[in-house]
Amino acid sequence: MAWSSSFVVLLIVALAAATSEWNSEGDALYALRRSLNDPDKVLQSWDPNLVNPCTWFHITCNQDNHVTRLDLGNSNLSGHLVPELGKLEHLQYLELYKNTIQGTIPEEIGNLKNLISLDLYNNNISGVIPPSLGKLKSLVFLRLNDNHLTGRIPRELISISSLKVVDVSNNNLCGTIPTTGPFEHIPLNNFENNPRLEGPELQGLASYDTNCS
Repeated sequence: MAWSSSFVVLLIVALAAATSEWNSEGDALYALRRSLNDPDKVLQSWDPNLVNPCTWFHITCNQDNHVTRLDLGNSNLSGHLVPELGKLEHLQYLELYKNTIQGTIPEEIGNLKNLISLDLYNNNISGVIPPSLGKLKSLVFLRLNDNHLTGRIPRELISISSLKVVDVSNNNLCGTIPTTGPFEHIPLNNFENNPRLEGPELQGLASYDTNCS
């Protein structure tokens, strides 16, 4: 049966749009690869010439060939994270724990609206926790412990009703520990070993900016 010319055009447009999105995800991941030192060659399969990255090791895609998981925990990686990670809009799990990654957490990670788990613990990450993480309304697990993070715990995180686990222990955070929203049920030992962090916060009695000057 012959296809009409209009159907063929629509099919080409749809395939082009899908390929473009896949390429953008591949480009974002390849930008991460270029920013990382990989002595054990765990990223060797990340070939930018492929149409999409779903065949790469340590990458999981859904049935529509969108990247949903990035599993690079305990992979002997160093280097830094890149803002291009914010383009992986279907990503649910960002697992980069137990490496020696340095630099800051890109604020663009706050664009990952489907993110369930952000695991960056046991690295050498510095700088502040971006307030943009408060936009991650699907987030359940936020583990940033054992890094070199400074600044306050962003109050924007209080609005994430799905948040069940927050661990920021063993950093250099300041201010007070939130006690409202999901923080009502987070154990205090998940905030320990931050010498300048005080709490739990007493509503109306403790300054949010304590020890942050």
